[in-house]
Amino acid sequence: MTLTIGDTAPDFTAQTTEGPISFHEWIGDSWAVLFSHPKNFTPICTTELGYVASIKGEFDKRGTKIIGLSVDPVEKHEGWAKDIEETQGTAPNYPLIGDSDFAVSKAYGMLGANVSGDPADRTAADNQTVRNVFVIGPDKKIKLILVYPMTTGRNFDEVLRVIDSLQLTAKHKVATPVNWKQGEDVVIAGSVNNDQAKEIFGSWNEPKPYLRIVPQPK
Repeated sequence: MTLTIGDTAPDFTAQTTEGPISFHEWIGDSWAVLFSHPKNFTPICTTELGYVASIKGEFDKRGTKIIGLSVDPVEKHEGWAKDIEETQGTAPNYPLIGDSDFAVSKAYGMLGANVSGDPADRTAADNQTVRNVFVIGPDKKIKLILVYPMTTGRNFDEVLRVIDSLQLTAKHKVATPVNWKQGEDVVIAGSVNNDQAKEIFGSWNEPKPYLRIVPQPK
């Protein structure tokens, strides 16, 4: 199954380090980030899980829940969490899914439908495609998909930046330009004609007819 932006995020039930969940019910009216890991006790994932825990407050400010996934049983996550706290300074303070039957990884297109067996028999390299970030809106639609190689740590400051953009553009008829950060100028959405733009924004800077720049709406 191949998922794209705009698809409904597959619902699932799973065991996590904070108990069983039903994914859509767990999201509720929040935004959510699901980020996946090929196996416990992998070095780059260890740094990622610790960093996300250290900036959880930033996701909380944005009304965004965080959930991780690793292709190992939940009962093996506890030992990894201790290592994460010891080496990164912060243990995971959000749920971590145990995907030992590969069901969630398959539903999200990260592993093939033919994958089976004991996850202990699979190496991180076998599961190297389980390195995704999904940002999901309150409508349960996928808003962002990022796929990283095992050798490159994910940039969660960028994930926060994208969430800022997604939340802004969901509320206002604007789009955010290259390298945009909170508080900087934005672009009037192409779906808004000039008559509509005058009613909404009043005036704008127009280097080109298709490039209409305004201050970020409050």
